[in-house]
Amino acid sequence: MMKLQKNNKLTIIVTGSVCSGKTTFAKKLAEDNDFGYVDISKLIKEKKLFDSYDQKRKCLVVDVRKLNKFLIKIIKKSKKSLVLDSHLSHYLHPKYVDICFVTKTDLKVLKKRLEKRKYSKEKIRENLDVDIFDICYNEALSLGHKVIVVSN
Repeated sequence: MMKLQKNNKLTIIVTGSVCSGKTTFAKKLAEDNDFGYVDISKLIKEKKLFDSYDQKRKCLVVDVRKLNKFLIKIIKKSKKSLVLDSHLSHYLHPKYVDICFVTKTDLKVLKKRLEKRKYSKEKIRENLDVDIFDICYNEALSLGHKVIVVSN
């Protein structure tokens, strides 16, 4: 995997389209470097950092401002380096982030993973488009993150 310098406390975010391998990569990165791992999806549910539920897309509508405030508190309180895992992590202001990894995977593999989750054809198409048009990558760059692309 990847060993990172341990002389400073780092905050690393892992973003990318749904089913692109974010969680696998983030957990391995955290484990290999003895960093803390933060599952942002779990936090959103546990701490109710969402506004509503989108029936059509069958997902939570997240309040990104509220989420970012919560993440900043976690980062500031942490005594160790952290890996934050979520397709929303790149919305965190770059001043709190040292490295932004964007995961990418083969479109055929991605489609199979989305189908395995039993997503609707519309939701599969939407998520494939996110990957095809590099939405997470382009947003992370435009927000000022130091971006490294990782292919899974």
